[in-house]
Amino acid sequence: MKVSIIGAGNVGATCAEVIANRGIASEVVLVDIVEGYAEGKAMDIMQCAATSGFDTVVSGSTNDYSKTANSNVVVVTSGIPRKPGMTREELIGTNAAIVKTVIESALKFSKDAIFVIVTNPLDTMALAALKITGLPKNRIIGMGGALDSSRFRYFLSQKFQKPMADVEGLVIGGHGDTTMIPLTRFATYKGVPFSEFASEQDLEEVAKQTMVGGATLTKLLGTSAWYAPGASVSYIVDCILNDRKKMVPCSAFLQGEYGVKDLFIGVPCILGKNGIESIVEFNLNDAEKAKFNASVEAILETNKGLTNFLG
Repeated sequence: MKVSIIGAGNVGATCAEVIANRGIASEVVLVDIVEGYAEGKAMDIMQCAATSGFDTVVSGSTNDYSKTANSNVVVVTSGIPRKPGMTREELIGTNAAIVKTVIESALKFSKDAIFVIVTNPLDTMALAALKITGLPKNRIIGMGGALDSSRFRYFLSQKFQKPMADVEGLVIGGHGDTTMIPLTRFATYKGVPFSEFASEQDLEEVAKQTMVGGATLTKLLGTSAWYAPGASVSYIVDCILNDRKKMVPCSAFLQGEYGVKDLFIGVPCILGKNGIESIVEFNLNDAEKAKFNASVEAILETNKGLTNFLG
């Protein structure tokens, strides 16, 4: 099994390191536009093999996509953050152009690959990838919900002092501070809903912490997080390569599910060897539906920035 990761920055390199350490794939290729950067990151990871005990082969390449040939999964982390004075439309256009170049280059050598999109704004970039390539919708996956749900479980664990492994929680909606929806009603400890023993106020506090989880880390670190995003991507890759059939919240292209059409948004998905194998529709209550619909509207507004790019 082979994985190619386009973009050897903190998230991409962490993803490669986790995949190698867990033995998720036999080969990982890092690609970056900066001369020698991917090669250096790959060499650094490989020098852990003797002491960490993994057999995965990690290599790097400067913009040579032939090295990615026959990849089962391609992870796209390439893109730029929004800069001072840059409009959202400019950011979207710039990153969409990067995603276009990356995916078209990768497809030349891996025509059957499944693509995991990490580039922001994530839901919009996933849509751009689908429109640009015309690939089946199951082969384009946005990472966001997996990361947001991991953060939700962390904050639940911290708030209620429960072991993380015993806590379950899902986040749906857009991958953004104001668009994600932590489903507190479905959050459980050892199968027991938190609502059975926790106050609504406490659960709402956890939801708010989750929604600003990324911004909180950016404020502390001075840059975006990378350990949890990299681990979340590797988890998705594992579910695909090893046909896990696990339910993971991901940004998926809806065609009527949850009453939405022609839009990427975070929903619970069953992930396996074919990518998104099915979408699980939760029975949302009126309040949850209202939040979901608001998230849909926000993503539609962001997607307008693609109009000029896609034509």
